[in-house]
Amino acid sequence: MKVVLITGVSSGLGESIAKYLSCKGYKVYGLCRSDYKPNYDVNIIKADIADIQSVKTAITSIFEKEKKIDIVINNAGMGYGGPIECFTEEEVKYQFDVNLFGVFRVCKEVIPLMRENKTGLIINIGSIGGLIGLPYQGFYSATKFAIQGFSEALYQELKPYNIKVVVVNPGDFSTNFTANRKIVQNAYDSPYRKQFMKTLSIIEKDEKKGLKPEYLAKKIYKIIKTKNPNFIYNVATFDQKLAVFLKFILPSKMFLKIISSHYGIK
Repeated sequence: MKVVLITGVSSGLGESIAKYLSCKGYKVYGLCRSDYKPNYDVNIIKADIADIQSVKTAITSIFEKEKKIDIVINNAGMGYGGPIECFTEEEVKYQFDVNLFGVFRVCKEVIPLMRENKTGLIINIGSIGGLIGLPYQGFYSATKFAIQGFSEALYQELKPYNIKVVVVNPGDFSTNFTANRKIVQNAYDSPYRKQFMKTLSIIEKDEKKGLKPEYLAKKIYKIIKTKNPNFIYNVATFDQKLAVFLKFILPSKMFLKIISSHYGIK
């Protein structure tokens, strides 16, 4: 039985992935900060990916019990909304600490175990927002852009050790990510207030109309079952996939005009 470690399983995409893989016969371990009590077969370990010692302890406990970790899915993340100018350094640091350094911490602890077993699969959950800079989610996009570069480098470094690296970029999904988005302190008391509120309403509308989390869970399962998976999978609606395609064929100024128009920015 293959052992899967998933971060951020208490809700949303992580919960759906954990539940689906558990039903498919995988031994699933889930990391989360909250006192999550699942109604399906998953082994929950309370851990904070923003704390290296917490990550070390969690992964060590899994390895001592299972003697292996076959698959890691770095799913945990959070998002701030607001104008870039309004962010504090603390807010920026926390955004990166969770979304980028959290992935690094988990990888750093898991890779030696996979290398020892001469096999492994690491799936890093990026975002369409890591391919296209999203207005008023600037530092969320920045962390997800960073995941792309981090994963490209990791893919090459781990190739000689039979450890595969995959990036999955979800588009808009209907989850509680929308409700859990943190708004920077000064966003509503700034020159950007009117435009920010207008754009945020469009963002939230897109998210609420997004794909169901189960769709991503099934895609993750297919990737795991694929002998030689691709490096990148963009899992999104047709128009979002089209936007990614257009970014690479249109002049930058023209493409940004299209994105601005979608978000109501003139």
